[in-house]
Amino acid sequence: MESTADRYRRLAAAFAGTVAEVPGDAWGNPTPCGDWTARDLVRHVVDSQSLFLGLVGKPPVEGPSVDDDPVAAWAAASSVIQADLEDPVASATEFDGFFGRTSFSQAVERFLCLDLVVHRWDLAHATGLDTAIPDTDVRFVSEGSAQFGDAMRGPGAFGEPVDPPEGADDQARMLAFLGRRA
Repeated sequence: MESTADRYRRLAAAFAGTVAEVPGDAWGNPTPCGDWTARDLVRHVVDSQSLFLGLVGKPPVEGPSVDDDPVAAWAAASSVIQADLEDPVASATEFDGFFGRTSFSQAVERFLCLDLVVHRWDLAHATGLDTAIPDTDVRFVSEGSAQFGDAMRGPGAFGEPVDPPEGADDQARMLAFLGRRA
């Protein structure tokens, strides 16, 4: 079984790869995430890392601006999360979250890792890059999002489910559940 630190490392690297591949003229492209452009989406993902650090009393990540260097901004944010996941004390730090008492590592697994899979797809979809999601990650997101119930829907979160296309594969069904059309 993959540890949270290993899963995050792998998903952060996949997200980094997609960010690095975004064509220079595609940063203003709309994404499946409401009014967000590709750059806005990366900013959201970078800012989410600082949000989760704040839940355990840590300062926000200091790094380059997404406007100036999206690749470096993501590298700075993800490296801080990765370091805390690899630190036994930091990863076990607890806080009272939306679903009750939880640890930093559990929150990263439940929220940030799921976000990295979905938002990597959003970014790839918006910018014409490869949108394939590995089967293990499709299962991970499907199982994780099912546990949220209606709490995952609403402003700043996932939209209402849409009907998947006829004969949809697991990835398309998972994306439809999250309000996205593949």
